[in-house]
Amino acid sequence: MNCTLCPRQCGADRSRQPGFCGLGEDMLIARIAPHLWEEPPVSGARGTGAVFFSGCTLRCVYCQNGDISHRNEGRPFTPRELSDALKRLTDLGVHTLSFITGTPFIPRILEALELWRPPLPLVWNTSGYETVETLRRLEGVIDVYLPDLKHFSQRAGRVCAGAPDYFTAASAALKEMCRQTGTPVYDEDGIMLRGTLVRHLILPGFTSESLRLLTWIRDELPAGTPVSLMRQYIPCNNVSVPGLDRRITEKEYNRVRDHMLALDLPGFLQEPDSADRDFIPLFNQDESFV
Repeated sequence: MNCTLCPRQCGADRSRQPGFCGLGEDMLIARIAPHLWEEPPVSGARGTGAVFFSGCTLRCVYCQNGDISHRNEGRPFTPRELSDALKRLTDLGVHTLSFITGTPFIPRILEALELWRPPLPLVWNTSGYETVETLRRLEGVIDVYLPDLKHFSQRAGRVCAGAPDYFTAASAALKEMCRQTGTPVYDEDGIMLRGTLVRHLILPGFTSESLRLLTWIRDELPAGTPVSLMRQYIPCNNVSVPGLDRRITEKEYNRVRDHMLALDLPGFLQEPDSADRDFIPLFNQDESFV
């Protein structure tokens, strides 16, 4: 097989050599555990059962999970082992199950879900850098999409994520996600049963990008699509890009927040103390796995 799962379209035969993502065809996973720190419709009071896959199709210079996204730390899992882990998470009483940066392993994830379909909403937590063709393989399987929308300009995509085509790919992908899920549906506890919730992380020095992305969401995605505006940026992964080596200022945050409110976008705002390394999960240790 020549891999075309992500927009890189590298065409690697990952049974023989790694693709752009640095991954072979077998799953690597760095954490399987309840996670309490996602948005309220995903985590609720009891958390989401989070599966953090190793590897990533982007190269975000500031990634807080660099050990797994850049350096591919993780443990091998078969579809059967993943299926069994999903059962253990479900038995712990989580509200949802989240697949985080799982794109390179979609064939194996689908195999696991054929072995056992959990009775919970399935969340696809993604960078947004997806192809429409790959997302259509998930139609009818994934209930909730939780994509990032990171960069608008080719320059920002290139400098920050090594992907000048980021917005071209992500804008088409988010429209496909919204097509699949339709108008958001919630249960009596406010947990999203179906829908798309768009995340945007404010970056220092890039607030103009944030304003353009929020305006695009208002203009191009279905009315009522919720947005999570994140202020949790901290310099990670030994980031050396000038300007990204600091946290965002209160003035930067207020500028973007006020624009979101002016656009009347529904969604969520983060507290200032979200910018803390204590919220970075523990990866690839024995206690990282249920």
